[in-house]
Amino acid sequence: MTASRPDLLRRHGDYRRLWTAATISLFGTQISLIALPFIAAVLLHAEPFEVALLGTVEFLPFLLFTLPAGAWVDRLPRRLILVAGDLGRALSLLTIPIAWQLGELTMAQLYIVGFVNGFLTVFFDVADQSFLPAILEPDELVEGNAKLQVSASAAQVLGQPVGGGIVGLLTAPIAVAVDAASYVVSGGLIFSIRKREPARTPNASSDGTPSGIRHEIAEGLRYVTGHPYLRYIAASTGTSNLFSNIAFATFAIFVYRDLGLTPAVVGLIGGLGSLGVLAGALSASRIAARIGVGRTILWSILLSGPPVLLAAIAQPDTAIPLLVASGLLTGFMGVVYNVNQVSLRQAITPERIQGRMNATMRFLVWGTIPVGQIIGGLVANAIGARGAIVIGGVLGCFAFLPILVSTVPSLQRIPTPLAQAPAADPLLTAEADMIAPGPTGS
Repeated sequence: MTASRPDLLRRHGDYRRLWTAATISLFGTQISLIALPFIAAVLLHAEPFEVALLGTVEFLPFLLFTLPAGAWVDRLPRRLILVAGDLGRALSLLTIPIAWQLGELTMAQLYIVGFVNGFLTVFFDVADQSFLPAILEPDELVEGNAKLQVSASAAQVLGQPVGGGIVGLLTAPIAVAVDAASYVVSGGLIFSIRKREPARTPNASSDGTPSGIRHEIAEGLRYVTGHPYLRYIAASTGTSNLFSNIAFATFAIFVYRDLGLTPAVVGLIGGLGSLGVLAGALSASRIAARIGVGRTILWSILLSGPPVLLAAIAQPDTAIPLLVASGLLTGFMGVVYNVNQVSLRQAITPERIQGRMNATMRFLVWGTIPVGQIIGGLVANAIGARGAIVIGGVLGCFAFLPILVSTVPSLQRIPTPLAQAPAADPLLTAEADMIAPGPTGS
């Protein structure tokens, strides 16, 4: 941005609608992040593994459906996928307060709701990351992603304390209904976006006939796993998610039972810790401009692991400062990492394969989450929730290694499609030829 260029929110009405929808939905999600684990751990008296299993079923669809979702997202109108995802999740969540009022709420229903919402979130997230380059120009993506991260951080800062208060005031099941309402509002705003996506023709096979889903999934996999930047980013991110979920699969057990905290205090801790997310969103582009986007990606994931161990040493009388400090540091580093690596991914990927690229990345980096949740639940059952945090935290300190051995740290700024990486890599040469006609997202 130049000094005279208006702010993205002022100059771009469609982005303003998308940003507002995301902000409202993110605030609602923070309420459920407090309410649902509290329902499982306290109201339904679930065992540690049962609590961890709740997180597993929420992310299991990312293993099962992400790759075909990417192919479908590249075929269907992404805006309508986003609207359907929002409204579907609203209806699913509303079954929780209804069942609670009838005295019929069980862990089985929480698992079903979690799986259904996870399935809808697979399509929503792939379409969401693929939709942004369709309404913004390539040079607007870092600013656009940074503003979305500011919303995410603000939602965590304010949403978690508010969520804890709502849980205490209205009960956790009723608080879930507030999240459902936020999805309805979000869906309406996205539906009102005026700009239409460019028409996409079916991908053709070598004989000129439209290619099938399997061919398109394979193309997305080849693009990511063969790319000299994306494959290492996927490896580091997936490793980080695996170990962090081992650490925090039974976090609700840890804070509510081991530390004896209340939902209001847990929400306050989450809100204060999320100030790091806000600071990271505001600083991500500046840090990249100062030290280079590649080194920013490396250092941010390297420094995001050790602070997890602060949570492991928390005691009832030190829980608030240590958990807040852990959240501040991991939140700051995590957002700086995400803003830069997601912007890099979006900028170097041609529009026609955005959905499959994002789906493949989601499959690789979020597919490790349910695995980590199961391992974390088993570890917590065996040695306690604190032991799971220690093991996950220590292992997470090494998630930076794939990026360290790649060429990503040498990137000074996000490259143009014609200059993604050295042409000596035969596969990259093919990819560069494929996207040579024009910049992605245009």
